Amino acid sequence: MSSHREAPAISKDPVADNTDLYAFVSADQPSTVTIIANYIPLEEPAGGPNFNLFGDDVLYEIKIDNNGDGVEDVTYQFRFTTQILNPETFLYNVGPIASLADPNWNMRQTYSVTKVRGARGHKETVLAEALISPPVNIGPRSTPDYPSLANAAIHTLPSGEKVFAGQREEAFNVDLGSIFDLGTLRPFQNLHLISTPATGGVDASKGFNVHSIAIQVPRTHVTRNGSAPSDPLDANAVIGVWATASRQRALIRQPQPGRQHEAGPWVQVSRLGEPLINEVIIPLGKKDYWNSTYPADDSQFIQYYNNPELAGLLPVLYPGVFPNLATLNASKAARADLVAILLTGIPSGIISGFQNFTGPVQADMLRLNVAIPPADNPDPLGILAGDLAGFPNGRRVTDNVVAVELRAIAGATYPLVASYTPDGAAALLTDGTSNDVAPLLQFPYIGHPHQGYEHTHD
Repeated sequence: MSSHREAPAISKDPVADNTDLYAFVSADQPSTVTIIANYIPLEEPAGGPNFNLFGDDVLYEIKIDNNGDGVEDVTYQFRFTTQILNPETFLYNVGPIASLADPNWNMRQTYSVTKVRGARGHKETVLAEALISPPVNIGPRSTPDYPSLANAAIHTLPSGEKVFAGQREEAFNVDLGSIFDLGTLRPFQNLHLISTPATGGVDASKGFNVHSIAIQVPRTHVTRNGSAPSDPLDANAVIGVWATASRQRALIRQPQPGRQHEAGPWVQVSRLGEPLINEVIIPLGKKDYWNSTYPADDSQFIQYYNNPELAGLLPVLYPGVFPNLATLNASKAARADLVAILLTGIPSGIISGFQNFTGPVQADMLRLNVAIPPADNPDPLGILAGDLAGFPNGRRVTDNVVAVELRAIAGATYPLVASYTPDGAAALLTDGTSNDVAPLLQFPYIGHPHQGYEHTHD
């Protein structure tokens, strides 16, 4: 749900579909920032014989704005190439894969990393080519020591970045089955307009995998003036991050079956900054268009942030539970709290010792203050729980963004900008799921993928 099948067109093109984006100061390497962009939603681990791969025909990009104009100043591009060693077998592997060079591994991918400085491609530098991506996690016979294979695919580049691209565990938690059944939240469904007994949540993404592109970058490579700020109130400490996927404008199918050729300029087909925006904020008729636009142009969608549809639905779906929110909705007051959190960043003076303000340009980006040190005991509710290193200051793997954004939309954050008493339920909202995955303590942080041979879903 963070960006899983969020728009009609991209739901038909999963290999180019951004699912989640993370950006945080690396806990074990605090002089660096880690950015992780996930693609291919809800991968079934037992996906043979044609296991999931990155698209050779997709341009994957991680973009960083460090001057607040909603336009990228630093971009990392990733392009993939698939090689089949033996086209006469139907098998992904013809025996156990003991290493990344094992000839038993029949279908493999390599990739290049290019750094672009300036808006939309002014100066390109190829940082690396032919980097190996690990195989998928098939089972005890095919991939008997999967962690070793995955760890061998972590590459440190001469330019100082560390990269990984490959299959990972789905770390996002959400009850898709309930939320899209007329806004049901199982822990509170006894209060729903169509009432049923309250239960715990069901994590619809549990047991699935994704494909991750992860990069760890020295802070000095991404800040506006090349510094490593230590003062959280320093404007140079804040960066904006988003990820995209693009395809070439023309697809030419050849007469030979399975042959095709791409041509023309790249066209953006998917983007992701803050979680849940295209799912919950942007209306159905504009979702595909939103995916094609740039953060700098997001002021055109301001009405959906100022008066989000879900905020209007909550008092209707849960009668008597949100009277204060109903009054706020009826006043037609603009939701300046949501605009600040999601479109401009939070200015200084609202939260003591914190800001992630990028300026007046309204742009959908994850905003990260790189001067905020990693938390000793991270709280999944992030800033709502007083943990300034968590969402919406960037986003960590363990942050519960569904609960945070539900509470914000329900009015829990409106007192930041106006005199208002939130409904008691606003501070309790959750879909009943929790992030119970065990992230790695080192790069690339998201855990090893679920095995195809043996796995379970919630």
